[in-house]
Amino acid sequence: MYFHAGQDFVLNTRDVIGIFDLDTAGASKRTQEYFRHMESEGAVADLCGAGGIPRSFTVTDFPTETIYLSQLSPAALKGRAERFTISGNS
Repeated sequence: MYFHAGQDFVLNTRDVIGIFDLDTAGASKRTQEYFRHMESEGAVADLCGAGGIPRSFTVTDFPTETIYLSQLSPAALKGRAERFTISGNS
C-alpha cells in the first residue's frame, strides 16, 4: 500500500526501511555522515516545500536507497503507513 509522505508525494510501504525523527537521529555523527554521503549520491529528496523545516526522514530501498525529508512528524508518517497497510489488508 501507499501513504502520503508530504508535498503530494506517496511512498510504497514495502519500500520503507525506516522512519526516523530528525531531531534525535540527526544529532548522531554517523547519521550526519550518512546524509552527506547520500547527498553526494543525489539520493536525498526534500518533500518539505519552500521554507518547510524537516521533522523526519524516511529511508527507502526502491528503486535505489533514497532518503525523503518530510515536515511531517515521524508519528504522523508511521500512523499513515499503518492505517493504509491495515485498511489495505481488510
